[in-house]
Amino acid sequence: MGVEEGAGGVDKKITIGVCVMEKKVFSAPMEQIMDRIHSFGEFEIIHFGDKVILEDPVESWPICDCLIAFHSSGYPLEKVQAYSSLRKPFLVNELDPQYLLHDRRKVYEHLEMYGIPVPRYACVNRNVPDEDLDYFVEEEDFVEVNGERFWKPFVEKPVNGDDHSIMIYYPSSAGGGMKELFRKVGNRSSEFHPDVRRVRREGSYIYEEFMPTGGTDVKVYTVGPEYAHAEARKSPVVDGVVMRNPDGKEVRYPVLLTPAEKQMAREVCIAFRQAVCGFDLLRSEGSSYVCDVNGWSFVKNSYKYYDDAACVLRKMFLDAKAPHLSSTIPPILPWKINEPVQPNEGLTRQGSGIIGTFGQSEELRCVIAVVRHGDRTPKQKVKLKVTEEKLLNLMLKYNGGKPRTETKLKTAIQLQDLLDATRMLIPRTRSGESDSDAEDLEHADKLRQVKAVLEEGGHFSGIYRKVQLKPLKWVNVPKIDGEGEEERPVEALMVLKYGGVLTHAGRKQAEELGRYFRNNMYPGEGTGLLRLHSTYRHDLKIYSSDEGRVQMSAAAFAKGLLDLEGQLTPILVSLVSKDSSMLDGLDNASSEMEAAKAQLNEIITAGSKMVHDYVSSELPWMTDGAGLPPHADEHLPELVKLAKRVTEQVRLLAKDEHENLTEPSAYDVVPPYDQAKALGKSNIDVGRIAAGLPCGSEGFLLMFARWRKLERDLYNERRDRFDITQIPDVYDSCKYDLLHNSHLDLQGLYELFKVAQLLADGVIPNEYGINPQQKLKIGSKIARRLLGKILIDLRNTREEAMSVAELKNSQEQVSVSLYSSRKEDRYSQPKLFIKSDELRRPSTGENKDDDEDKETKYRLDPKYANVMTPERHVRTRLYFTSESHIHSLVNVLRYCNLDESLQGEESLVCQSALERLCKTKELDYMSYVVLRLFENTEISLEDPKRFRIELTFSRGADLSPLEKKDEEAESLLREHTLPIMGPERLQEVGSCLTLETMEKMIRPFAMPAEDFPPPSIPAGFSGYFSKSAAVLERLVKLWPFHKS
Repeated sequence: MGVEEGAGGVDKKITIGVCVMEKKVFSAPMEQIMDRIHSFGEFEIIHFGDKVILEDPVESWPICDCLIAFHSSGYPLEKVQAYSSLRKPFLVNELDPQYLLHDRRKVYEHLEMYGIPVPRYACVNRNVPDEDLDYFVEEEDFVEVNGERFWKPFVEKPVNGDDHSIMIYYPSSAGGGMKELFRKVGNRSSEFHPDVRRVRREGSYIYEEFMPTGGTDVKVYTVGPEYAHAEARKSPVVDGVVMRNPDGKEVRYPVLLTPAEKQMAREVCIAFRQAVCGFDLLRSEGSSYVCDVNGWSFVKNSYKYYDDAACVLRKMFLDAKAPHLSSTIPPILPWKINEPVQPNEGLTRQGSGIIGTFGQSEELRCVIAVVRHGDRTPKQKVKLKVTEEKLLNLMLKYNGGKPRTETKLKTAIQLQDLLDATRMLIPRTRSGESDSDAEDLEHADKLRQVKAVLEEGGHFSGIYRKVQLKPLKWVNVPKIDGEGEEERPVEALMVLKYGGVLTHAGRKQAEELGRYFRNNMYPGEGTGLLRLHSTYRHDLKIYSSDEGRVQMSAAAFAKGLLDLEGQLTPILVSLVSKDSSMLDGLDNASSEMEAAKAQLNEIITAGSKMVHDYVSSELPWMTDGAGLPPHADEHLPELVKLAKRVTEQVRLLAKDEHENLTEPSAYDVVPPYDQAKALGKSNIDVGRIAAGLPCGSEGFLLMFARWRKLERDLYNERRDRFDITQIPDVYDSCKYDLLHNSHLDLQGLYELFKVAQLLADGVIPNEYGINPQQKLKIGSKIARRLLGKILIDLRNTREEAMSVAELKNSQEQVSVSLYSSRKEDRYSQPKLFIKSDELRRPSTGENKDDDEDKETKYRLDPKYANVMTPERHVRTRLYFTSESHIHSLVNVLRYCNLDESLQGEESLVCQSALERLCKTKELDYMSYVVLRLFENTEISLEDPKRFRIELTFSRGADLSPLEKKDEEAESLLREHTLPIMGPERLQEVGSCLTLETMEKMIRPFAMPAEDFPPPSIPAGFSGYFSKSAAVLERLVKLWPFHKS
């Protein structure tokens, strides 16, 4: 059969049989595409219908030249195969491979056979439910399959491809729990279950590594091996809320595929012999992986795609059945006259319209924020020397039996072992009831404190409790086998670190600050950021240090910034990247900080002899020890006296607390991990407050231990010596108890807070250097890597903006030809995977950096997007860290001009801002520094003023409600929270700090881009660019979305 052309044109049409269940035939995309194919006039379309497919024998089925046939629920695939063997039509999607798609194991095997990257995975096959398998092991934070370990977070998929109940299990360090993904039900596509920790055992499952994708999924749709269309959507793993447009359709936006991804699309299409095929792509850390192949799938709600698909299928049919005919697309597509007008861009979320317009000549290009974590419980530490055999054996058990190696205990199993041992070692009698000497009593008290900390909340979490065991003394003992001797530890130092947990107030602060950023940091409409973000024109990356309170602050901030819902654990795992080398630790400047503290101690203890007359100084911040109160030493005895008074009150409260209420037997099962307690409650525990108990999960015993340690460490009576390094900790505890435990009515606490605040406001800033030169040196050492990353962010943003500007300025004719004059080319080869305007530009030989190559990028496809400004692109980089990095960053920004290499340069911070910073004693919880990069599009590309930096900072939490007694203060105190101060400018209004100047001033203190670790080459990707060599040769600079 075919098309015969006579004098009158086409005599006989090519018949296309649609052998598909009616439910699929009448879907909107199928109808749109088949109508277009029919309107060419070259084809006759025959719909078989359910009755024919299900009831009639294949011999009586309509005869056709080409067959569209794909499996769906209730579809008799074997019967259709029999028809195909009988009539031998051209198959768009071959039938045999469709069996593969129902078994995820076979899909992955097939993908691997063709060299297509998939996530690391392993299969667990069961013949009967709950079958015990010797090759499958499950522990608290991992599963092991045939010796291959999958640490949480990992994904669990049923092997049955039609079962869409997919689970993600989260690590205890992020809060634990499980998220269940499912087919959309109303506005939900997933559900978080915080108490589920064990995997399913009733069937066969695939376990695979969880790939962090920045909260985005990519769906790819092929129509033949040369055409691939990609759409991105919000991943269900984030909060499970489906974003919908005004028509109630799920919001998806077309994105550009890289050449490697286009090659993958081609190979998926060929491997499964499915011309029309949808598959899921994961973009993670610079690599792409296929995680699911769906078979026949069409894009929804894209008229441009319907046009392309119809044109590609037409060519496919003609090539198969009438190759002698031209498959050139007519100059005017037959259906164009009646094409419906697409609705104007819009996005709704729970009924609220979201629109956004942005600046005219000056546009925001980049937002970089460095943010301190939210309100936390006081950080604490218990140190004790241990000689008990049980504890020494525990150390050896977890360090591999090495007598001189220290051990860190963080996991639930390790901490449970320690708790069991500690319970057995605590003497039955209490302090005061024994004749033992004072040292034994203190040791027993510390063991009780360790036990109380481990039992706190009835759960374990490495996110805020960890124990170090360091061997101190050894002896030689005979080996067990009697041959020779071996070393054995007989004494070790146990260090228990705990506390520092994000409180319910900290979580609320972070979420509200995220909401503030969403509404105020991005010019235009208040919700403009959501519009920008949802259309993949907002490139967001969030980084956090390794500390649990910092990670959860980042997750809570993201929740407010992106208007997400639900628990923080899935948001944390999906959107927040940990980078401890950039955002953790003070090791690089530890010696300089110790020297600063020693000098600070001299200044304070020397009293009035070394205190400067700040009033007469024009630049008070230039003096040593600036910010310290005059006669600071005279406040120290008062501090100690008030601390003793508070400690004694807490001691009496602790004495009344019955320890036996929290004394389970050593063999009790520990209750399940409680995520809310470990990671910061979202609400106050009203019951505890009403019962007169401390806020959170801290009992009076631990509260007393906290205050007793502070009181003892602050002043050594025997030596008559004050330890000024304890002042910040005393202030920290005062502030915490004033905010969270005011209901306990501790007498003298407010007075202690005021004295501690006066001293801490001088001590804390000076711990980072007692003068500007020292502050600059210490700051640059602590924040060196962060400063380097910020410069990389700014540089990448500028280069990307310049690329778009050059395109607009110099290639208008090319753009015109792309969008208007190249209609024939546009439709004869619609969006082929080799299309040059979508490929990355060739490398310029410039040093690649960690940020640009490893970060996942999503770029809106301008030809398919119903967006007025598709080229508009904003980069946001959020860095969540601790107090040390905020102080360091602020110190480098304000004092960088004091460096020898920059003599004579003006400070990046104006005079009035320097004065304000000098008076800003504390950079409290949620304090932040923001750099915003603006581009003035009316200025020439060569002019440095084209790119302007705006610097702002916030002091963080506002402490005034602790001091005022008005109605607003009372309301805040009832909620145990404090408001966050708004941003303050660091430059004069109207001034212009160019990006060029900023780079020059910061570069001496920043890690160079070439010192960042080189990006690793993803496994399985080495060959793809070589396959695309011919493609790259034809590159033209048309749409350089992807920077090389």
